Amino acid sequence: MDAIYAAISDRARRIAARYPPPSFYTVHSREHAFSRRFFEADDTVARLHEYAAARLDDDLGHGLCHVTKVTLDAGTLVLVEEGAGGRPGRETLRRLLLVQCAGLLHDIARKEKDHALRGAEMASQILRDYPLSDEEAGDVCRAIANHEAFKTPHAAGTLQGGLLSDCLYDADKFRWGPDNFTDTVWHMISYYKAPLSVFLSRYSSGIESIIRIKSTFRSATGRLYGPEFIETGLAIGEEIYRMLREEFSRETA
Repeated sequence: MDAIYAAISDRARRIAARYPPPSFYTVHSREHAFSRRFFEADDTVARLHEYAAARLDDDLGHGLCHVTKVTLDAGTLVLVEEGAGGRPGRETLRRLLLVQCAGLLHDIARKEKDHALRGAEMASQILRDYPLSDEEAGDVCRAIANHEAFKTPHAAGTLQGGLLSDCLYDADKFRWGPDNFTDTVWHMISYYKAPLSVFLSRYSSGIESIIRIKSTFRSATGRLYGPEFIETGLAIGEEIYRMLREEFSRETA
């Protein structure tokens, strides 16, 4: 990351640190902890994590850190939606595995046109080497295809597939909250070498897109907690915008 954007990102993180974490993580701390334990212990997930780590980068702010957060939150959402608490049954554990596979692969084609569809195609090939049934792999790939914002999702063939798709989408869109203003946006404009003045001139239109996300969450749990992620991000973003105007005026001139 360029020095100027690294400095801004550091300031942005310090601003964000003053805000409490979204209540999703406190209300559902048990499910989130279970999702993390499963992520760290399951052999299939570990193998896929290693695969993703070797192929992802942070150029667009959608590298391994991003997909790990999405994977953990998608798993948490599945557990909450199924009412599993901290003691999920065998079928719920299987769905937890599948949604974590989807989370790890959802941005595997991030730099390509129609990255969600292309990522689903790539995932279909990748998952042939993993212990998933054809139906399970299909559900994972459909969830990946459906994770892009402002596009009509493809209908899920099964109830399980619908759950995976909704939870992956919502976990990914949680990142449009605080994460967008502390990490993602700075990696993206640094990658494209956009002058700060250009970024600021397009700030309002970017905010409008973020506001639109609030009404797109798909699962019951996502609809309950997702808007809070977005509102917190917007509050952080407003402070960051003022900071840029006040502290980085030379770079925006």
